[in-house]
Amino acid sequence: MAQQARRERARRERAGRERAGRERAVRMSVEQPLWQALTAYRVLTLLYALSLYVYAFEDYHHPLGAGAYMAVLTVWTALTFRMVSSAERCTRRFLVGDLGIAVVGILLTPLVDTHDRIADGTPTLPSIWTAGAVLGFAIKGGWRWAASASTVVCAANIVERGGFAQDAVHMLMLVWVASVAIGYVVEVARVSERTLARALRIEAATRERERLARDIHDSVLQVLAMVQRRGAAIGGEAAELGRMAGEQEIALRTLVSNGLVAPPRGAADADARTDPDTPAVPPGPLVPADPEETGGGPCDLRALLAPHAGSRVTLSEPGAPVILPAGAAGELAAAVGAALDNVRIHAGDGAHTWILVEDEPDAVMVTVRDDGPGIPEGRLADAEAEGRLGVALSIRGRLRDLGGSAEWISAPGQGTEVELTVPKAPMALLNSSKDKGETAR
Repeated sequence: MAQQARRERARRERAGRERAGRERAVRMSVEQPLWQALTAYRVLTLLYALSLYVYAFEDYHHPLGAGAYMAVLTVWTALTFRMVSSAERCTRRFLVGDLGIAVVGILLTPLVDTHDRIADGTPTLPSIWTAGAVLGFAIKGGWRWAASASTVVCAANIVERGGFAQDAVHMLMLVWVASVAIGYVVEVARVSERTLARALRIEAATRERERLARDIHDSVLQVLAMVQRRGAAIGGEAAELGRMAGEQEIALRTLVSNGLVAPPRGAADADARTDPDTPAVPPGPLVPADPEETGGGPCDLRALLAPHAGSRVTLSEPGAPVILPAGAAGELAAAVGAALDNVRIHAGDGAHTWILVEDEPDAVMVTVRDDGPGIPEGRLADAEAEGRLGVALSIRGRLRDLGGSAEWISAPGQGTEVELTVPKAPMALLNSSKDKGETAR
């Protein structure tokens, strides 16, 4: 017992360290170093602008006017030092004000400096400090914000020079391209950060599911398997109990292996259920199992097909989410249910059925195959002609509304195979097709 307790304690400590590492990775922002670099850049470029002013003090036409602006620039940089330390503090209002300080300095340069110095390409009053204001836009809002701020700065510099001087245009294009490139890199970094955080969450959920699967396999599944064997051996009411335990074992194995849970069922539904192949599983889906729960958004088809798995129905799926728009997923699942109803009616309760889900690049295909007696040639056409439209409407009609198809392959004595295919069309098209199909039905 002591050794087992030590192993359990070590496992918990190891899990805690892994969880802490994941949390640190999630909290770490890939753009935070950029804000820190921008803070240092503003200070260094301010010192550079002040050095240029002191060096050329006697050359200014109005040195006191230039000095007044440099004093304002120094105070502004000092008071807003913390504003550029993080994305939360750097607001849009601050960015507009920061850009305004830079533009005012550029436009003020012709008033305090001589025409000859400006023509010779002398730096503006804020000099390269202006790039810091543009970079703030790039880090905060991406390349579109950076392009807008750079355009404003370029326009101000053209006005300051009185035209399109070659050296000025060259420098402005460098600033424009650099700021847009940095903004694009920031956007890519944000997407990568979100992807990393999502991957870490999936990894944590997978590890937890594997741990639960081990615990459940060592306890609950073994007990259910034993109840199934003992019930079959005893017979009578115990055999029915064993059969139910076997179904619960299959459903639980599906849950711990794929993370799928069947839709919750009420007590009245459980009592009224007549299909022995549908397992009763606990409520609480991990993946949206009802298209209405997604609000019309993407839905995992596997969650809709999981309830069909049972002792006589084998479900095989890719092991990864099979995403379709909610309307298309619901219609495809309903078509699979109609195909299973046909198996129970025409092949009998003793037939075994296999459901295979294939996620192709441009379509989702679900194959329903049974080992029943098969369908005689021409029987489907005769049934439709006689007015029995179960196949025509419940299966083929649903898929036709979605732009898909349903094909039957059958031979007497060799079972029946139904291939249901739904294209991965745009969500709006599939949802509108679903609405049209419901209206038609």
